[in-house]
Amino acid sequence: MRAGPSQEEVRRHNLGTLLRYVHVHGATSRAELTSRLGLNRSTIGALTADLTTAGLVTEAAPRETGRAGRPSLVVRPESSKVYAYALSIEVDRLRAARVGLGGRILDRRETDRPRGMQVLDAVQPLAGFVHEMRADVPSDARYVGTGVAVAGMVRRADGMVRLAPTIGWVEEPVGAALGAELGDAGKLTVGNHADVSALVEHSRGAAAGCDNVIYLYGDVGVGAGIIADGRRVAGHGGYGGEVGHMVVNPYGRECSCGSRGCWETEIGEYALLKHAGRADRTGREAVLDVVEAAMRGDSQAQFAVRQVGEWIGFGVGNLVNIFNPESVIFGGTLRDIYLVAAAQIRSRLTAIALPACREHIRLRTPELGNDAALIGAAELAFEHLLEDPLLN
Repeated sequence: MRAGPSQEEVRRHNLGTLLRYVHVHGATSRAELTSRLGLNRSTIGALTADLTTAGLVTEAAPRETGRAGRPSLVVRPESSKVYAYALSIEVDRLRAARVGLGGRILDRRETDRPRGMQVLDAVQPLAGFVHEMRADVPSDARYVGTGVAVAGMVRRADGMVRLAPTIGWVEEPVGAALGAELGDAGKLTVGNHADVSALVEHSRGAAAGCDNVIYLYGDVGVGAGIIADGRRVAGHGGYGGEVGHMVVNPYGRECSCGSRGCWETEIGEYALLKHAGRADRTGREAVLDVVEAAMRGDSQAQFAVRQVGEWIGFGVGNLVNIFNPESVIFGGTLRDIYLVAAAQIRSRLTAIALPACREHIRLRTPELGNDAALIGAAELAFEHLLEDPLLN
């Protein structure tokens, strides 16, 4: 028979649970931690003392209290001294940030990414951003790792980008290339853009409190982060969520993946711009111009938004039938389209989705906005710390 967990294992588990709570929820009183975590006051006191000694949290009296008696100490994450780097490789831009424990962005950099840019050309400016940000890090700060979000199919084990048709990469060793530039290969984790955005919107954003969530991210292509019963649906190789390559129109346009009629060919950037008569343009600004024109009453722009909105609702309706989520979040350029086509999307969804699956559904935009991918990428790095705060 297997022996139960030792006292030390229980202690480390409780330390991770407490630190994770403060990391996600921010400043929290000892009294609330006692209530939320189901531990007694003396245990909470011992745990917070250990985390304070480790330099991960601080404790102080609340700034204001309207209650009589001795106030409960407030535990805060050491955001300025415990940090990770977050990198995001997107269709049109490269972004980097230094993110403190608690999800607070402390510093950030960004540059355009010309379409067709190869891996080494993308890795070098990102590594340069990290080196720049390091110059402003306090000498007593603790670095926990680097997380990378890529708009493509990523093998988590080694950061290999198996397929990213929207950025033109196939079997590209992004993790190894960045590790070589940064010299921190052992502390670097690569994930899918939509996946990490879904995780952070689920923990601290628009889907907080929901255990069944679909986060849709759109630009040239479309991807999804799917959470079921509070856990990410990753699939056998970690490539689950490629909903943009769900075939919705077998007689439709050829997709960059080699198939025909994929969902992203009907709702991605090119589809909207083509319907709007602006197929010669590309990029987020071009999409926003169509959305703004539709809001001003431009008939062709309105037609484009209607066409794409119909297909968004069609695809979402099918996903709702399959996964039965509580919430669907529209990120990237899908957010902007959703804001002007929400009624139409909801109407098409209602026509397709089963009543039992749709009756409770909430359609949302990201609470963390464009920062979801950066904060989500940082979560990849923080995960090791949150699992065992005392492990060096």
